[in-house]
Amino acid sequence: MIEVFRWGAVCLMFLSFAGLAWTFSKSLTTGAADYSDTLSEEASRQFEDLFLFIPPKRIAEIGWSAAGIVFLLFAVPLFDIHNAISTLAGIALGVIFGVLALMTPKKVIKILKDKRRFKFNIQLIDALSNMSNALRAGFSINQAFETVVQNGEKPISQEFGVMLQQMRVGMNFYDAMQSLDTRVGSDDLTLVVTAIDIARRTGGNLTEIFDKISITIRERMRIERRVRTLTAQGRLQGIIVACMPAVLGGIMTFIKPDLMLPFIKSSYGVIAIGLTVLLIGMGWFVISKIIKIDV
Repeated sequence: MIEVFRWGAVCLMFLSFAGLAWTFSKSLTTGAADYSDTLSEEASRQFEDLFLFIPPKRIAEIGWSAAGIVFLLFAVPLFDIHNAISTLAGIALGVIFGVLALMTPKKVIKILKDKRRFKFNIQLIDALSNMSNALRAGFSINQAFETVVQNGEKPISQEFGVMLQQMRVGMNFYDAMQSLDTRVGSDDLTLVVTAIDIARRTGGNLTEIFDKISITIRERMRIERRVRTLTAQGRLQGIIVACMPAVLGGIMTFIKPDLMLPFIKSSYGVIAIGLTVLLIGMGWFVISKIIKIDV
């Protein structure tokens, strides 16, 4: 009778843990799916702002694929059935960097936005000159924007075209300009939008304003290029310092696997690798702050 109760208690404990594990896995799966849907939809909207129309499902697939590949790259080399510490460290590192890899679409969007914004700022200088000439020829401000749309290149022609389309469907000029400023996210465009708004309210001379803003933007970009040239050595040093340990570790593992694999799978090796990654991250953060100069 006692054995029956004992086995019953064991079965109840097993069922309890199994139910708890199932509930946890179900909640984790549901939360991950909701997070993935939200992230992919937000990324899809941001891609649309860049005139790149990618379905949210495809973006989610890219994120999960990158996360799975990164997880395997960390978990498989450290897996050892006889060393629980190495296996757990590989799984932990795989999960951490896998979550970071899941954010790949957002990182790609940031890079594309920065490149698009830089190209927009370069084109804005010529666009302001063309708009100034159009105003001198007797065109209205809306017609001046249309000349940029017709004769300009991407992305400035696309962004100004969206603004004009918004005004055609009923949005007033100021709101359309604010929408353009928010969508592009350029400080130079913010200066132009503010100047246009003030000139329209006070009756200022837009042709002179456009000429002065064009000169200001051109000088600021010249200074930025000068700063990037002077800080190029610091950026290169940061990249070399960050990549050198990983490159040397990979080369040593390929040349001397019997020497490196026991070190990687040992507890001291895992601690050393973790400290190395932490120190590299801190060094990269400090160097990036030093070489980042706002103009």
